[in-house]
Amino acid sequence: MSRAREARAARRAAQFAKFRITELNLVPLVDTFVSIVFFALTTQTVGELAPIVSGVTLPDSRVGAVAHKQLTLGIGRQITLGEDAIMATVDAARAQSTDPLQPLLIPRLYNKLRQTADSIRREKELGADQSIDVPLAVQGDKSMRYDLLARVMQTARLAGFRSISLQVNKTQAEAPTQASR
Repeated sequence: MSRAREARAARRAAQFAKFRITELNLVPLVDTFVSIVFFALTTQTVGELAPIVSGVTLPDSRVGAVAHKQLTLGIGRQITLGEDAIMATVDAARAQSTDPLQPLLIPRLYNKLRQTADSIRREKELGADQSIDVPLAVQGDKSMRYDLLARVMQTARLAGFRSISLQVNKTQAEAPTQASR
């Protein structure tokens, strides 16, 4: 081998030496996977499913657990709180916010949710601007638009609800089919 060729090989080896991996540390990867499994197993909910609001067709779910009993906001043709109709869904979608700092706010829904939150605060002897810990379950129709859902959830948060969940129908998981011989 000539001297020039040896010099080129030495330069190349020096250039690519920084890219060589001498060992692979798997401990952080294993720790991450253990953490993911731990949190997945410990965040399951238990309890009974809240009654479904009339006029709402919930989407189906194949995974998850039933929800706790909670205050229910139904979004079908009408937006209802429990069984009390608040407003038509079309009107809620068209409603303009009265607060320039909160463009997603639906004023009529906000007023009803705020009244409900205030009555819960009085019952629990909480301050006027404290968030309440009573869960609010949103039961949205399958055909509901996500932009309306975002507005409803923002309105509920501004009214004082800090725990908002979405409900779906729980269906049985499909059994695996066996190949016939």
